[in-house]
Amino acid sequence: MITRDLDAFFASARQCADDFGPATARAAFLVSPDGFSFAAQSASDNRYMAEAASFDAEAALHEHRALQMALREELPVIAFAGSADTPDAVFPNNVFATAPGKLVVGRMRHAVRQREARRDDIRAFFTGTLGYAETDLSQQPHPCELTGALVIDRARGLGFCGLSERCDERGAALMHAAFGLRATLMFDLKPGEYHLNVLLAILAGRAALVAPNGFADARTAAAIADFYAPHAIMLTDAEQAAFAANAISLGENSVWMSAGAARALTPATRAALATAGFGVRSVALEALEAAGGSLRCCVAEIF
Repeated sequence: MITRDLDAFFASARQCADDFGPATARAAFLVSPDGFSFAAQSASDNRYMAEAASFDAEAALHEHRALQMALREELPVIAFAGSADTPDAVFPNNVFATAPGKLVVGRMRHAVRQREARRDDIRAFFTGTLGYAETDLSQQPHPCELTGALVIDRARGLGFCGLSERCDERGAALMHAAFGLRATLMFDLKPGEYHLNVLLAILAGRAALVAPNGFADARTAAAIADFYAPHAIMLTDAEQAAFAANAISLGENSVWMSAGAARALTPATRAALATAGFGVRSVALEALEAAGGSLRCCVAEIF
C-alpha cells in the first residue's frame, strides 16, 4: 500500500508486526568532506544551509573524522573519500541506501548531487564486494532522495515520505517498490522544508522524534505521534532548528545526534528518550551543519 490516506495507512500499519527486518543497521558508511564547500544549487531549496563564507573545510574534515571514530564504538563504519566535484557528498544517505541484499541509488534533484550517483567505487563495493543487487533510480526523471525524503520503520516495513521539490509522488512510489515496503504514507511538507529527515526520526522501531511545524498538515504529525505512543516525542521549534530530529539509532539503546542538537534538547525530551530506553550520543558537527544537514544525513546505513 502507498497512499495519502491517513486512516487507511494507519489501519494497515497497525496490522504490521515488527518482523520485517532488523530495526537498526549492521554497519554504516560515510563520505569524507574532501572538497567540502558551498553548493549554490543545493542552497536554492535548503533553508538550513549557511552562507558560503561560513564553510570551513578543515574544520569539517576534523569533525567528520571524530564522527567516524565515535560511530565505530557502536558498529562497523566505512568511509569513502569525497571530491571537490561533489561538495554535498558528505550526505550520502540521500543518494545511496540499502535493504538486506540490495543497494538503492536515488535520483537527486540538483545536477551537483546527481554526480554522486555515478560513483563507481561505492556501487562496486556493494555489488561486487558484498554481492548486493542494485536498483538504480538515478536515471529516471522523478526526484527521490532516498532516506532524506523517506523515513523508514525498518522493523515494520513502513515508510513515511515527505513530498517536496526533492521527492514527488512518482519518486515516492519508486522508493516504496525499491525497498519492498509493506505500506508507505505520502504527505506534503511545508513550503521551505526540503527533507523529512530533519522533521522525523524513527528510533529502532519503537520511538519517534517529531517536529510538527514542518508538516503541511498538522494532522499527519499527530497521527504519526499517536502511532508511536507512548514513545512519541514532539519537538519544540528550537529543538528542530538545532537538528534534533536529524537523529538516528544505530543500536537498540542509543540515539545519535549532533552536539548542537543534544544541547538543545529540553529536559522533557531527554526524560522521554530515557523512558524509551535511549541514551543520547553526540558529536560536534557545527562545521558540517553549515551544509544544511546534520548527523543522520551523514550516515548511510548498511542492512
